[in-house]
Amino acid sequence: MPPQPALLPTSVALRSHFDFFHFLSTLCFLLWATAAFSQSEALTLPRNLAQLVDESAVVLQGRVTSVSLAPHPQLNNLLTVVVTLQVEDAVKGNNIPTYTFRQAVIDKRDQQQLLGYRIGQHLLLALIRPSAYGLSSPAGLQQGRFSISSDASGKLQATNGFGNTGLLRGIDSQLRASGTQLNPQVRAMLAESKPGPLPLNELKALMRAVAARNVSQ
Repeated sequence: MPPQPALLPTSVALRSHFDFFHFLSTLCFLLWATAAFSQSEALTLPRNLAQLVDESAVVLQGRVTSVSLAPHPQLNNLLTVVVTLQVEDAVKGNNIPTYTFRQAVIDKRDQQQLLGYRIGQHLLLALIRPSAYGLSSPAGLQQGRFSISSDASGKLQATNGFGNTGLLRGIDSQLRASGTQLNPQVRAMLAESKPGPLPLNELKALMRAVAARNVSQ
């Protein structure tokens, strides 16, 4: 009689079936997530303000004067959004009158909406260093892109694409460890450390303190 194939124990067979089902479920979720979220809504690792400033080459406040959808001059079939900012304040980097950057855009919704950039927008942008192909973006995507608005008293405030959630997490202890001195207004902002709009002047002062810490290290 020919030898019979060995049968897997029931527990092993069930475990293999479960693992395969779990793999299919995970794959389906990833495919759904890719279709459900646009590029501008893409999940990114949470960063605090120090990490955003550290990752950026420049941090600029200004107004968008030009925004357009344009093909990349070197990379075939890659569309980009080209944004020009009239600079009001250089928090990190050289103080220049205008700054233009090119950001890759893949999702069709983001192409139609120009990644949410509009002429006249008042923004504070922490922008990473352009790549070899001239591509840049806000550090942490929406985390490094702050919309500037006025509160009820007319004071300017800034809010990133995550509603500033986790933005000030761990900042105070990091700056204390480096011996960085902060003014009372910035310390008061850090003491509250809650999501929502932050006073623009204090936020920029904190960014400058983080950038100066890096230079002195």
